[in-house]
Amino acid sequence: MSGRSPAEPRSAYPHFLEITTRWNDNDSYRHVNNAVYYQYFDTVVNQFLIENGALDVERSDVIGLVVETQCRFFSQVSFPSKIHAGLRV
Repeated sequence: MSGRSPAEPRSAYPHFLEITTRWNDNDSYRHVNNAVYYQYFDTVVNQFLIENGALDVERSDVIGLVVETQCRFFSQVSFPSKIHAGLRV
Protein backbone atom coordinates (compact mmCIF):
# COMPACT_ATOMS: atom_id res chain seq x y z
CA MET A 1 0.00 0.00 0.00
CA SER A 2 1.62 3.24 -1.14
CA GLY A 3 -0.69 5.67 0.67
CA ARG A 4 -0.97 7.66 -2.54
CA SER A 5 -4.33 9.26 -3.22
CA PRO A 6 -6.05 8.21 -6.44
CA ALA A 7 -6.39 10.64 -9.33
CA GLU A 8 -9.35 12.98 -9.04
CA PRO A 9 -12.13 12.58 -11.61
CA ARG A 10 -12.35 14.91 -14.60
CA SER A 11 -15.58 16.26 -13.11
CA ALA A 12 -13.46 17.96 -10.41
CA TYR A 13 -12.13 20.34 -13.10
CA PRO A 14 -14.69 22.63 -14.77
CA HIS A 15 -12.39 23.87 -17.55
CA PHE A 16 -10.12 21.95 -19.93
CA LEU A 17 -7.74 22.91 -22.70
CA GLU A 18 -6.39 20.36 -25.16
CA ILE A 19 -2.67 20.91 -25.70
CA THR A 20 -0.64 19.06 -28.31
CA THR A 21 2.84 18.15 -27.15
CA ARG A 22 5.77 19.38 -29.20
CA TRP A 23 8.89 17.49 -30.19
CA ASN A 24 11.05 19.72 -27.99
CA ASP A 25 8.86 18.98 -24.92
CA ASN A 26 10.63 15.60 -24.69
CA ASP A 27 13.78 15.17 -22.66
CA SER A 28 16.64 12.71 -23.12
CA TYR A 29 14.46 9.95 -21.62
CA ARG A 30 11.93 10.48 -24.46
CA HIS A 31 9.10 11.74 -22.29
CA VAL A 32 7.81 15.22 -21.50
CA ASN A 33 10.21 16.97 -19.15
CA ASN A 34 8.86 17.76 -15.68
CA ALA A 35 9.36 21.51 -16.11
CA VAL A 36 7.26 21.51 -19.30
CA TYR A 37 4.16 20.51 -17.32
CA TYR A 38 4.33 23.89 -15.61
CA GLN A 39 4.35 25.59 -19.01
CA TYR A 40 1.11 23.73 -19.74
CA PHE A 41 -0.34 25.11 -16.47
CA ASP A 42 0.50 28.68 -17.52
CA THR A 43 -1.02 28.03 -20.95
CA VAL A 44 -4.37 26.80 -19.63
CA VAL A 45 -4.66 29.64 -17.09
CA ASN A 46 -3.82 32.42 -19.55
CA GLN A 47 -6.03 30.95 -22.28
CA PHE A 48 -8.93 30.86 -19.81
CA LEU A 49 -8.34 34.47 -18.73
CA ILE A 50 -8.12 35.70 -22.33
CA GLU A 51 -11.24 33.84 -23.47
CA ASN A 52 -13.22 35.18 -20.52
CA GLY A 53 -12.20 38.81 -20.99
CA ALA A 54 -10.06 39.05 -17.87
CA LEU A 55 -6.73 39.44 -19.70
CA ASP A 56 -5.77 41.46 -22.75
CA VAL A 57 -2.11 40.66 -23.41
CA GLU A 58 -1.76 43.64 -25.77
CA ARG A 59 -3.26 46.45 -23.64
CA SER A 60 -4.03 45.35 -20.11
CA ASP A 61 -2.16 46.33 -16.97
CA VAL A 62 -3.68 43.20 -15.42
CA ILE A 63 -1.61 40.03 -15.48
CA GLY A 64 -2.57 36.45 -14.72
CA LEU A 65 -0.68 34.68 -11.94
CA VAL A 66 -0.61 31.03 -11.07
CA VAL A 67 -0.12 31.17 -7.31
CA GLU A 68 -0.30 27.46 -6.56
CA THR A 69 -0.01 24.33 -8.64
CA GLN A 70 0.12 20.64 -8.02
CA CYS A 71 1.45 18.03 -10.36
CA ARG A 72 1.07 14.32 -9.66
CA PHE A 73 2.31 11.88 -12.25
CA PHE A 74 0.24 8.82 -13.10
CA SER A 75 1.63 7.87 -16.49
CA GLN A 76 4.25 8.95 -18.98
CA VAL A 77 3.48 11.48 -21.69
CA SER A 78 5.61 11.86 -24.80
CA PHE A 79 5.51 13.38 -28.27
CA PRO A 80 3.14 13.15 -30.06
CA SER A 81 0.35 13.28 -27.50
CA LYS A 82 -2.72 15.32 -26.65
CA ILE A 83 -2.88 16.62 -23.09
CA HIS A 84 -6.14 17.75 -21.55
CA ALA A 85 -5.09 20.37 -19.04
CA GLY A 86 -7.72 20.88 -16.34
CA LEU A 87 -8.25 24.12 -14.45
CA ARG A 88 -10.12 24.88 -11.26
CA VAL A 89 -10.07 27.61 -8.67
